[in-house]
Amino acid sequence: MTGANPDSIVRTYYELVDAERYDDLVALFADDVRYERPGQQAIEGKPALRTFYEKERPLEDGSHEIYTVVVAGDTVAVRGTFSGRQAGADVEFDFADFHEFEDGEIARRYTFTDRDEI
Repeated sequence: MTGANPDSIVRTYYELVDAERYDDLVALFADDVRYERPGQQAIEGKPALRTFYEKERPLEDGSHEIYTVVVAGDTVAVRGTFSGRQAGADVEFDFADFHEFEDGEIARRYTFTDRDEI
């Protein structure tokens, strides 16, 4: 994604996570990425991020619908809805994500939802 703008990279992120293309997804992030979700332990580094998406992410078989993307300097804020499955049940919830960039890569990511675990 060299040369891509942050808005494009973030939109690509959602396409990749929905398609479960984790090699391409993890490539969007800095080696020392930090991913934070309220009430849960932070995910630090690409290996831990890959493990999360491949084995630990409680959401499955879903897709993101993006409503708003706002770019402010090195931060991209996203508001949308996720629809899919979690723990064998259908789920749909709103989310707000913040992606902070360094050197063209996502260095920090924050997710906020009304769910206890995502």
